Amino acid sequence: MQAGKPILYSYFRSSCSWRVRIALALKGIDYETVPINLIKDGGQQFSKDFQALNPMKQVPTLKIDGITIHQSLAIIEYLEEMRPTPRLLPQDPKKRASNLSVLKQVGEEMQLTWAQNAITCGFNALEQILQSTAGIYCVGDEVTMADLCLVPQVANAERFKVDLTPYPTISSINKRLLVLEAFQVSHPCRQPDTPTELRA
Repeated sequence: MQAGKPILYSYFRSSCSWRVRIALALKGIDYETVPINLIKDGGQQFSKDFQALNPMKQVPTLKIDGITIHQSLAIIEYLEEMRPTPRLLPQDPKKRASNLSVLKQVGEEMQLTWAQNAITCGFNALEQILQSTAGIYCVGDEVTMADLCLVPQVANAERFKVDLTPYPTISSINKRLLVLEAFQVSHPCRQPDTPTELRA
């Protein structure tokens, strides 16, 4: 691996990993991917080597600037501080507060057993919040951290067969985001560890 190049420990289907891949793509940061298969071999996140890197045994993990960061939103916040262009948090304090409200509704990683209920509950609130915050995207007309969380969560909703009909604002924002290059190159179907049958 190239010296000094950031390394992202990721799983193609992890929505938290996808958020970070979008942020890296938006900010034009070249990085290496080390796939951590959450299912194979009983879960590669439980291996001794990976536990030494991330005691929380979760993806994503990012090695960058000589440090190792765990948890997607912590990684994105670090990238926002250290590589501020383009911005993923609005400069306007009111819009930034709105962004945090949206993030709260889409920021949770879901467990299979309660995914449908949790997604529906979050989306019911989010659809209402977006009535006052949305422009082209979740908060106004620029991509923010909220959008990085929205797209993977809509993908989760589709995967868990949640009916998106009651969420026209969420659906239309998602469609607009999915045409952006950063969201396309980071998509789970285009990762180095994506199984052949799921590739696009």
